[in-house]
Amino acid sequence: EYTPAKKLIEANAYLALATDCNPGTSWCEDMTFILALACRQMKMTPPQTITAATINAAKAIAQQHRVGSLEPGKQADFLILNCSDYRNLGYRFASNMVEKVVKAGKIYESGN
Repeated sequence: EYTPAKKLIEANAYLALATDCNPGTSWCEDMTFILALACRQMKMTPPQTITAATINAAKAIAQQHRVGSLEPGKQADFLILNCSDYRNLGYRFASNMVEKVVKAGKIYESGN
C-alpha cells in the first residue's frame, strides 16, 4: 500500500520522496523511477513529485536552510537534464537523462 499522498498534500503536510537505496530492503538508485512511481501509484503531479524530492526532502532532514531549492545563500546543487519538459520526469524512467550535475557550485559532466 502506498502513502496517501493526495490526502497529506491537501492537509498541508510535507511529503518527501527518496530512493531509500538500501541493499537490504530497497536497492533502487534511480530517482526518476521514484518520481514516475509517485505519479502513477500515488497520483501525484510532476510538480508535486519535484517538490517532494527537493525542498521537502531537505525539510525531512532539517537542511532546508542549506539545500533543496535554488535561492541566494544556499548550496548550488542541481541537475541539467536532457528532457524537453519537466512533466516527462513522471514518464521517462530507467534512462539516464542527466547531462550535467552541479554540486556545491562545481559542474560535473555526465558520462553519457
